[in-house]
Amino acid sequence: MKAKIYPSKCSGQIVIPPSKSMGHRAIICASMAPGRSIIKNTAYSDDIKTTIEGMRKLGAVIEENGSTLIIDGIKDITKISDETINCNESGSTLRFFIPIFSLTGKKITFLGKNRLLKRPQKIYEDIFKEQKLHYYHDESKMEIEGKLKAGTYEIDGNISSQFISGLLFILPLLEGDSEIKIRPPFESASYIDLTLEMLKRFGIEIFQKDELTFKIRGNQKYSPCDYTIEGDFSQLGFFAVLGAVNNDLKCLGLNHDSKQGDKAVIEILRSSGINIENIEGGYFIRKSTPKGCEIDLADCPDLGPILNVLGMYGDGDFRIYNAGRLRYKESDRIAAMEEELLKLGVSIKTTEDEIFISGKEIYAGGIEVSGHKDHRIVMSMAVAATLMNKPVIIDGAEAVEKSYPDFFEDIEKIGVKVECYDK
Repeated sequence: MKAKIYPSKCSGQIVIPPSKSMGHRAIICASMAPGRSIIKNTAYSDDIKTTIEGMRKLGAVIEENGSTLIIDGIKDITKISDETINCNESGSTLRFFIPIFSLTGKKITFLGKNRLLKRPQKIYEDIFKEQKLHYYHDESKMEIEGKLKAGTYEIDGNISSQFISGLLFILPLLEGDSEIKIRPPFESASYIDLTLEMLKRFGIEIFQKDELTFKIRGNQKYSPCDYTIEGDFSQLGFFAVLGAVNNDLKCLGLNHDSKQGDKAVIEILRSSGINIENIEGGYFIRKSTPKGCEIDLADCPDLGPILNVLGMYGDGDFRIYNAGRLRYKESDRIAAMEEELLKLGVSIKTTEDEIFISGKEIYAGGIEVSGHKDHRIVMSMAVAATLMNKPVIIDGAEAVEKSYPDFFEDIEKIGVKVECYDK
């Protein structure tokens, strides 16, 4: 699909969709809890549907009633209905599932699409091989067999917090006590906070001895819980930057006390001179000209692509650093944004871990850009296109289905002119 974005001024208000990060965690915890849980405010992105289907195969009974999920938890995790699990493009699903599905003791094959199975998984490979369990991985599939054991796990903190979360889901269920030790630097620690928060809601206790050490008591059980998924700060990023560079915008459906790391977008925009007012259930973003600043992505890598757009319309020089993990997402997001922004005339240079942008007010547009099969690239380019002198066509716009299927409909509601059509 192609999306043609016309020069447009946004206005009004937008309700930000539910958090994908919290959705994954709630569905998994509810599925692991014997009994019934009600999960409200679910958005059925491709990633969330992938997690739902996987937990169904593991034995959870999940009924979809509008945006509400009625989940009857797994009764016997060894009675898996299908030993081939397609994780599509969801890195969270795959990395959460690997330890969980090991509990079956059966040989499990994980499949994926596009770059998923090319993304780093060495932490799990090392753990499985160290425990003399079966592990095989190439670009077409991943296989595991054997139940992970309680014990001490030492994990690099600069790869992905998803590995740590995956272990936190299952270690409390094992016979003995366990410990996770993180080797610094510990990046994306806020995602672990989300996991700990959700585990606590469902009756699992994790003791955090210090910033780098987690003590996990064994023989615990999940308890059913009703939960309403809060708004997604990573999706807020697109609308917050749109409001900052395009026109005033109210963004609703958000929790001011959220532990989501991508909440950092509020302070990043404020540090660049954008006036943001806290309002009931969200934020009022006032249009201004962003001022050059330095932006640390260590704890909020998903904001990287849209913060490129902030920089391109800014006044001065922007340095985005601790960005290296963007290279291992659905696309190499550093290279993809550099390639497309250069087409648009943006002054941008990159290193392995940094992005340097010198902003200006006006760009010609009138060209076609690629979405690189990456939802965050597509949405970032759409925001950038609203301020061009001429329309911009985004090829591969269907990638938004991964996290935000209603993205184009939602930006139309706030005044952006969009024309979507098949290639």
